[in-house]
Amino acid sequence: MLSALKSLRQKHRKNHTHFAIDSLVALSDARRIMPQKGIILAGGTGSRLDPLTRVACKQLLPIYDKPMIYYPLATLMLGGIKEVLIISTPKDLPQFEEILGDGSQLGIKLAYKEQPAPEGIAQAFLLAEEFLDGSGATLILGDNIFYGKLDFFRRALEGVENDGGACVFGYHVRDPERFGVVEFDADGKVLSIEEKPKQPKSSYAVPGLYVYDETVVSRTKALKPSPRGELEITDLNNAYLADQSLKVQLLGRGIAWLDTGTPNSLLEAGRYIATIERQQSYKVACLEEVAYNMGFVDAAQFDVLIENTRNPYNKEYLEMVRDEKA
Repeated sequence: MLSALKSLRQKHRKNHTHFAIDSLVALSDARRIMPQKGIILAGGTGSRLDPLTRVACKQLLPIYDKPMIYYPLATLMLGGIKEVLIISTPKDLPQFEEILGDGSQLGIKLAYKEQPAPEGIAQAFLLAEEFLDGSGATLILGDNIFYGKLDFFRRALEGVENDGGACVFGYHVRDPERFGVVEFDADGKVLSIEEKPKQPKSSYAVPGLYVYDETVVSRTKALKPSPRGELEITDLNNAYLADQSLKVQLLGRGIAWLDTGTPNSLLEAGRYIATIERQQSYKVACLEEVAYNMGFVDAAQFDVLIENTRNPYNKEYLEMVRDEKA
């Protein structure tokens, strides 16, 4: 396993110069619009955050200065994905739609779908079948935040676009027994994925970001519910693994993955984002800025976004972004 990890890291370093993209100023390769569509799964009861989630659903709780949902949406946009489906409960879905609209102001298309009952992460692909209309899909969980250079994500998108199959990600953790754990070889091909193993075969957890080809819906339809009555994302990944078409991209140093499902992790995520923004004087997951830097909106459309910004501090920041790019 150690030799495989060393070889894979060396391969990633060789590719780094070809894919390194600043997370604030996207370059031409990152601006390429991906044919894949994106899904944000923002359902669930948020019971671990009760009573906060009696006020608003988890994905609308604040992470420092913006709602949680902004962060996964920014990740998809930075990957060049312009069509996104947001899945949530019948109660919460209207709030997302009120905040984000149809996405046209950001140069993207947002659609919405109710999840009547939470029946597993993989259920998202059945709910999204009409939206996907035969395309591949990237699924991100609404409470997962990624910060840093997204070259690993873009490599996965391009790999699945060119070669088919699926790609998961590996994030080094100290306590892998608490997560789904991925084992892989020197070529980045997945050997096994285990949920919360007592004896983990690697120290790499699988975060809530998954890239699949156009067979994802048919594969999901073939799944059987687990003993807890859910369509498990691990079973879907294992369906790709059985075909030897599942690969992994490692999230290296400089990449932060934050899961915000508990009060402590919610607080820590807010503090982390606040520190980054104060130290760098740049905002994280500013959707208007992402849309402008990705070329989803032009200068005139960006001026409209600035004009419609109510927060005077955010307006001043967007004006700075515009002036720096002029």
